[in-house]
Amino acid sequence: MVANNCTGSRATVQQLLQQMHGWKELTSPGSYAVLSRIERCRTADFGYHAYRCTDRDCGAMQYVYHSCRNRHCPQCGNSKKEEWIEARMKELLPVKYYHAVFTIPHQLNSLVMGNRTAMFTLLFDAASYALMQFAKNEKYLGAQPGIIAVLHTWGQQLTFHPHIHCIVSGGGIDTNKRWKEAVKAKHKFLFPTKAVAQVYRPYFLKQLQQQIDKGIITMTKEQHRDWLTLRTALYAMDWIVDFREPMGGPAQVLEYLGRYTHKVAISNHRIKRIDMDSNVTFEYKDYTDDGRKKSMTLPGEEFLRRYEQHILPPRFCKIRHYGYLGNYKRKERVNEILQQMDKPQHAQQAQVSMAIRMIEKFGTDTMLCSRCKKAKLELLYVVDIKGIKKVQRE
Repeated sequence: MVANNCTGSRATVQQLLQQMHGWKELTSPGSYAVLSRIERCRTADFGYHAYRCTDRDCGAMQYVYHSCRNRHCPQCGNSKKEEWIEARMKELLPVKYYHAVFTIPHQLNSLVMGNRTAMFTLLFDAASYALMQFAKNEKYLGAQPGIIAVLHTWGQQLTFHPHIHCIVSGGGIDTNKRWKEAVKAKHKFLFPTKAVAQVYRPYFLKQLQQQIDKGIITMTKEQHRDWLTLRTALYAMDWIVDFREPMGGPAQVLEYLGRYTHKVAISNHRIKRIDMDSNVTFEYKDYTDDGRKKSMTLPGEEFLRRYEQHILPPRFCKIRHYGYLGNYKRKERVNEILQQMDKPQHAQQAQVSMAIRMIEKFGTDTMLCSRCKKAKLELLYVVDIKGIKKVQRE
């Protein structure tokens, strides 16, 4: 359990940052704060826990350096992801769930880059509006479904591609708070894809124009000059809205959520090599070629430029809930629905320690001495980020 400041011999984003001494001059102030934390993740800069083996013949000292705990860091977030998924398990119902994806034309990318918070929020608003409008229609549901929406901004090659993934329940609660199953329509998806797109696109563009008029969304002189022409073209374009086959139930939804909700732009396992000149080779799926895995090599500067595009504004919420899964009294609503279904209510979520989670996930006890392999470790002291030593009392 002796911690290193890098993840073994694997190539990582952290390794690139530590190797490229000039990266700080290439980034914006907001990105610098995030990348700096990733560079120092699990190093003494963030403090550490000091342990000693309880076996007197061994007595080995072992140190565990603290994580940066930044949501964009490829090394952090697994425990948060698992806790979040467990919490969602207490809110899922024994029904089918549908997967929908809402995108925007790439012609809007530059406007999004200059107005991230407003444009990302608009993307959430437009996607949820379109879904809720169709859910109201008795032809399809006539009730309020539960929706989990997740923002993604990247493509497989780290290109900027903002889009929203939505998980939508195949049923909802009506005005009398009674559960209602989705109508068995002729189409195999929850709502007709083209019709949803025709609601989503004009709502997005109308709200966009209003926010431009109010100065909430700002433009450069060039963008202002070309806006009327671009707006006309955007109304004429086909905006991609993709409804996918229904998920079988809660287990399938959780598998999806585990893969996508807490993802970062690129995980370390996709980075295959970083050479002495800081060129980065990584793996990607080419969806234009049946999803075949291929490799791409980028100069370190270009790799970080692409990575930086996907750093979200501070405190921006990238996972949102709508319908009966809205935050206010969510658990009460879910348990009321389960009662109507004559199903047992979800139990209270248990608090599970990190040590237990590690045993469950990897089958190893992290509190076992890595040298003698037989005795437990005891915590002696903790050094915090300020370098202050806090001695563990008996």
